[in-house]
Amino acid sequence: MTPSNVLLIMSDQHARHITGCYGNEVIRTPNIDSIANRGARFDSAYTPSPICVPARACFATGKYTHRNGYWDNAHPYDGAVRGWGHELIDRGHHVESIGKLHYRDDKDSDGFSVHHIPLNVVDGKGDPQSSLRSDIPVRTGNHDAIAAAGPGDSSYLNYDQDIADTACQWLDSASTAKNDKPWVLFVSFTCPHPPYTAPTDHFDYYHSKEIEGPYRGKADEWSDHPALNELRRVLEIDTPFSEEETHRISAAYYGSVNTMDDRVGEVLEALDRNGFSDNTRVIYTSDHGESLGQRGLYGKFTMLEDSAAIPLIISGPEIPSNQVIKAPVSLVDFHPTLIEMVTGENSSQESRVDGKSINPLFTSEASERSVISEYHAVASNNAWYMVRKGTYKLIYYVGNDSPIQLYDIDNDPMEERDLANDPASANTRAMMEAELRSYLDPEETNKRAKADQAKLIASYGGREAVLGQGTFINSPVPGENATFVTEDS
Repeated sequence: MTPSNVLLIMSDQHARHITGCYGNEVIRTPNIDSIANRGARFDSAYTPSPICVPARACFATGKYTHRNGYWDNAHPYDGAVRGWGHELIDRGHHVESIGKLHYRDDKDSDGFSVHHIPLNVVDGKGDPQSSLRSDIPVRTGNHDAIAAAGPGDSSYLNYDQDIADTACQWLDSASTAKNDKPWVLFVSFTCPHPPYTAPTDHFDYYHSKEIEGPYRGKADEWSDHPALNELRRVLEIDTPFSEEETHRISAAYYGSVNTMDDRVGEVLEALDRNGFSDNTRVIYTSDHGESLGQRGLYGKFTMLEDSAAIPLIISGPEIPSNQVIKAPVSLVDFHPTLIEMVTGENSSQESRVDGKSINPLFTSEASERSVISEYHAVASNNAWYMVRKGTYKLIYYVGNDSPIQLYDIDNDPMEERDLANDPASANTRAMMEAELRSYLDPEETNKRAKADQAKLIASYGGREAVLGQGTFINSPVPGENATFVTEDS
């Protein structure tokens, strides 16, 4: 592969199906869609963990959570496990970030040579309540925060504008700089991560539209699964939202996606204006998805498609236009992929990471690929896992109280028909479980994660001390203080 610059744009909590190029006819995402028109769209891309901090640690390191040890939002990436950024810096490339990282601290050697207006975890600690894995407390204030969806302003909307402005300035400066080697610019937006707030014009546009209601969004339609029931309880969403609230939440989320796409457009215009379009590969993706009311769920966290599936679109030199790739891929695959794109050579660490380069998929489909996702965080008493291979997806819950699920995603994209206990699918279930166990031992990994988390809780003074500190709804932007919520608030 011919070496080139890479502009890597990541959003936060973008549900793949709420994108024009993925078939949504209501949402306006012309700028993201333009990348797909010029390049390749991946229809089976997944997060390695459906929550911010672990997903981004996997992205940085090319290793799955059970291998890198960044289990939850209280175990932020600190650079101790080297990643693709370190390797590119070692080879003399500029690797810079603008915006949200959700790592520990920008003073860490985290694989970026320069950080511009970074957002990292609160106080270098993140969310210690993520590590509480038994008798899990309710996330007080979450229901009210979701119900407050609507038009207005937010620190995330303003921060994303600052990110876009900084990226445009960076590209203006790079056009006159002497760079002997290709560069990587990581532009990371916070939207459409909640708060569910959108500028008034975008909100009004979607509020006036007939947005299809959430699949199985009414309480009597919710999936009666122990793990999902516990998630609803902890997140305070076991009380249904009204139809009007549901529509407002959807309109605000759609408006936030639209606004984020506006910011993407500003960055792409600067890329073109400065003459980089012909020698830069452009990547758009997100760290995880968003349930947005499907099955009565809001946020990420689950292994269902709404949460675990992510958009992934790539254009640029040697990327065929209007290509659709079905093979499953993951954020861990960026490690070897980016190194090949930037240097034209293979990664010296390829045998030590879990990711596999996706670059060969631009010329030939790979039917034997598989990817996994794992979850050891908020509202899970035990670990949840997913494996996707071919048309099938298995969801595996540790413990006897939560049954395994099996879906034929190509023929059942809404995951309506659970095949796990279908006698005709017994061999498929066994094959998929064996595939998952080829990556990890689910029960041993669960024990190891909980042991590490228990040590962390002890280091903060124990359970009561962690609960006494409270939690926060969203990570603050640079210069903003976190507002902690306790049960007594």
